[in-house]
Amino acid sequence: MITSEISFADLGLAEPLLRAIADAGYTHPTPIQAQAIPQVLKGGDLLAAAQTGTGKTAGFTLPLLHLLSRNRPAQVRPGRPRCLILTPTRELTAQVEESVQTYGKYLPLKSMVMFGGVNINPQIAALKKPLDILVATPGRLLDHVGQKTLDLSGVEILVLDEADRMLDMGFIRDIRKILALLPPKRQNLLFSATFSDDIRALAKGVLNDPGEVSVARRNTASELVRQSVLLVPKEQKRDLLSHLVRSNGWKQVLVFTRTKHGANRLAEKLVKDGVPAAAIHGNKSQSARTKALAGFKDGSVEVLVATDIAARGLDIDQLPQVVNFELPNVPEDYVHRIGRTGRAGATGAAVSLVDGEEGKLLADIEKLIKRKIDREPLPAFTVSAPDRDERAERPPRSHAPRQGRPGAPRGEGRGQSGHGSGSRQPSGNARGQGAARGQGAGSNRPASQPRSGASQGAAHSAGEPRNGGARRPALFTPKTPVRG
Repeated sequence: MITSEISFADLGLAEPLLRAIADAGYTHPTPIQAQAIPQVLKGGDLLAAAQTGTGKTAGFTLPLLHLLSRNRPAQVRPGRPRCLILTPTRELTAQVEESVQTYGKYLPLKSMVMFGGVNINPQIAALKKPLDILVATPGRLLDHVGQKTLDLSGVEILVLDEADRMLDMGFIRDIRKILALLPPKRQNLLFSATFSDDIRALAKGVLNDPGEVSVARRNTASELVRQSVLLVPKEQKRDLLSHLVRSNGWKQVLVFTRTKHGANRLAEKLVKDGVPAAAIHGNKSQSARTKALAGFKDGSVEVLVATDIAARGLDIDQLPQVVNFELPNVPEDYVHRIGRTGRAGATGAAVSLVDGEEGKLLADIEKLIKRKIDREPLPAFTVSAPDRDERAERPPRSHAPRQGRPGAPRGEGRGQSGHGSGSRQPSGNARGQGAARGQGAGSNRPASQPRSGASQGAAHSAGEPRNGGARRPALFTPKTPVRG
């Protein structure tokens, strides 16, 4: 199906939806929309695979808005949604709700979002009004079920968005609990970036004789993204990043780190270098995350530093540049990261700063995407001396590592989802939670604690020289390239 030859009107959508689509400036559906919308309108279950930035959100919001408006009863009961959309993160929840509002503005349907990290009482108040569509993270949704403020017995359509990420974040138990609360007769839509074995196993338990659409090969990096690698020592990555942003005139750069603490440290150091930057991760309060993202979109923040999970679902149009400050431990996450650029037909660039300890990670990524990423020559850049705070934070080499606290909370996924947030797990305590529930190897230890072996390399904070060594005060010329 060639989408440039068809219009949204050809897909059979209701007139109020076509009017809203025209207001938004769209004329032709993307491939995932052209394939998914007709199948959803038929009323059957659907398993769909699409990379980030392909328009998949509208691929399910448009047809479900059509179905819900066509069959809307005379009275819609408070706190009893007719459609439930589950997402893994706060940002994606907000993005889906924005899509519902944009395309449903000429329809009488009522919707709301539900996630943790904010006061639960306004959500309880909102549930006392008629509700057609609920967009929620699993943890906070189960909190409401436990408080008997939410009734899921009327759900006609269930959407699992970013299902692969929900599995990665450990939500499978929560999903199963939610499924047990839903009526057996319903329409189910499952959207995922890939059709992994785990996703197919989940689909088998959720979907009934589903249709299947896919607009990209499994784990294929976007062909519109120019990928490159710069080989650089770990302790000089921050100075190189500052140089790249300023010398290239980059105004909107999404930078990935492995850990929350690393994201904070890097953003702080960039600001010291005169580069407007902000960090976004699961331990940031919702207001701080919203402010950082708004600044990034309006240009007052040039560099947004994020962890993989926090960046999932960010709605940023035509993002030109992604930087992997550290390579991800899981090769598939590299594909998700660079998928933030090169969206909707636009070109983009993704550069990875790779140190000597990341050679194996780079090799795994290249094996996954079935190509060797271009190595670019390292530009001359000024290496700054370590500041006083950085020297003070270096651990004495003679100290023995402390044992981690038994029973420490799990990684960022649970905190981000808002499971119990607002009542049991406040998300704003970056000092306590950033250490206890950080993302990646070794991130559940204080920053001053020595690490050993592989975990030391994986969790070493951004921009910190190892072994107490001073940074070179002049221009850096690369020596031996890392293994690739």
